[in-house]
Amino acid sequence: MTNTLHRKGAVEDLKGDYVIFTSVAKDIKPGSAPKIHEFLRICNKYNPINIGSSKLGSVLQDDVNFNGLVTQLKDGSTSAAVFTDVDTLQKVVSELVEADLGISINISGLLEGVHECCGKSGIQRHSLEQSLGFWGAKDRLPERDVLEITTLCGHGMVSFNLIRKMMEYVRMRRMTPKKAAKIMGKCCECAVFNTDRAERLLEKVLK
Repeated sequence: MTNTLHRKGAVEDLKGDYVIFTSVAKDIKPGSAPKIHEFLRICNKYNPINIGSSKLGSVLQDDVNFNGLVTQLKDGSTSAAVFTDVDTLQKVVSELVEADLGISINISGLLEGVHECCGKSGIQRHSLEQSLGFWGAKDRLPERDVLEITTLCGHGMVSFNLIRKMMEYVRMRRMTPKKAAKIMGKCCECAVFNTDRAERLLEKVLK
């Protein structure tokens, strides 16, 4: 199961939100660092919206740069990149298939888009996981527009109140949607926050 499955939003919004990440099995963890580094290098060639590792953070953070990230990652480190369209994602997957790194690669996104991406890359997906939504005391969840942004971080590191504050700043023209999206993205240590989508969601506040 991956926490990136619980992203909320309309289908049109989710069409611009794809996360690709590594998952290294315990028995092949030793010696996997070079494979993870190559995964990140391949992803980075295609200008992802966000990229990084839950071990060291993402390139959205001021103290993280891509080259330093790659050289410091150890065996078994989960790493991820975020893309906004299927065509670019498909190019990444095709190159990863050719590289044959020997580690598990996962994609989170709309099933139709991921299926199309795999088909064009000449592979068939190994398995499928789906989110069944939220259960329990749903009345304690924040409003929908806040929920759509906070679920962009799988670990929930972007707080409800920070999102509300950023929305208010954007509404008052004290901050641009782009800057507000980057501030929120810095809170996401797992590198799966889609700043492009967050920016588009914040632009709705202006309307």
